[in-house]
Amino acid sequence: MDGEVNHARAELFNDSTEQRRHVHPVTHTLSETYTEHMARLLIVHHSPSPAVERLANAAISGAQHEDIEGVEVVVRPALEATVTDVLEADGYLLGTTANFGYISGALKHFFDTTFQATHEVTAKRPFSYWIHGGYDTTGAELAMTSITTGYRWSLTAPPLVFTGEVTETHLEEACELGATVAASLMS
Repeated sequence: MDGEVNHARAELFNDSTEQRRHVHPVTHTLSETYTEHMARLLIVHHSPSPAVERLANAAISGAQHEDIEGVEVVVRPALEATVTDVLEADGYLLGTTANFGYISGALKHFFDTTFQATHEVTAKRPFSYWIHGGYDTTGAELAMTSITTGYRWSLTAPPLVFTGEVTETHLEEACELGATVAASLMS
């Protein structure tokens, strides 16, 4: 019997994906099953301008840095993110513009459509965010704090919040923010 189990394990780790599906799950040990889980960071953003898109890309680049291992990065525009995306993620990075003193309508829509189905299950998961405004971010910051408090998520890195032009310094800070949130999910 031990020979059969060892042979099945060898097939599990050495054969093609198609063959792996046919190995009986009893051959997995708890530690083998655990190590196969990859943490997932969900990045949800609203980036309506080229400048803000560069900011989002910098955060994504940081989250996908080669030194960060064992973390899958899933990126969704705010209007396309789903309840399933939120439930399947282990952490969150959110990005928005500050529009008329509030978060973007797209990110607000994301929160409105996912809150009821996810807030209890995702409590205490790590997150952070960036907000870019033309003149003022106060209302957007208050909204982000209020909404994420409702989710009971845990702020894992100081948010990046600023007004004016997106500079190289802001892009570096966004990259660092993405890397920090992703690194918080490494086991």
